[in-house]
Amino acid sequence: MSGVSGIVLAGGQGRRMGGTDKGLKALRGKPMVEWVLARLAPQVDEVVINANQNAEIYRKFGYPVVADEISGFAGPLAGLHAGLKAAQHALVVTVPCDSPFLPEDLVSRLQRALGERDLAVAKTGDQPHPVFALVRKTVLPGLEAFLAGGGRKIDAWYAALQVVEVAFDDQADAFRNINTLDELGRA
Repeated sequence: MSGVSGIVLAGGQGRRMGGTDKGLKALRGKPMVEWVLARLAPQVDEVVINANQNAEIYRKFGYPVVADEISGFAGPLAGLHAGLKAAQHALVVTVPCDSPFLPEDLVSRLQRALGERDLAVAKTGDQPHPVFALVRKTVLPGLEAFLAGGGRKIDAWYAALQVVEVAFDDQADAFRNINTLDELGRA
């Protein structure tokens, strides 16, 4: 698909992973982010990694690295904000660094469903997966205003947008994220 920037969200603190950078934790001999990049990169025209620590390590994967402009590890919306500002394309897809099994057709399915809406988000069953989303870069001013007003909750920001949820029930396991050392061991 042309005209899509991919943002890998790796800006968290990894509290549930013992305070370590989740994207750099090894899964089957490779950092989790490497698995994510292998799945995402073929689907997009550019990749940007959002990371607030270990930027020099993330740069070794060959993609630009941007940090949150909002301090204090403000969550995925802060990562989206940084990614939207860095993105070169009108459409931006986000994926987390701790979901190494993401769908190989994520972008194409979200893009087909987007239509004229602001955002398309993946869901399985009744569960939306807000960090797996395709968003128009035109939402940036509204996101900046939301964040400047102290907003941090994705659901609250989504409420102001035209959103379509895209069913991925056929690939429910693809959205499994690895948050703890136990989950990493099982994966």
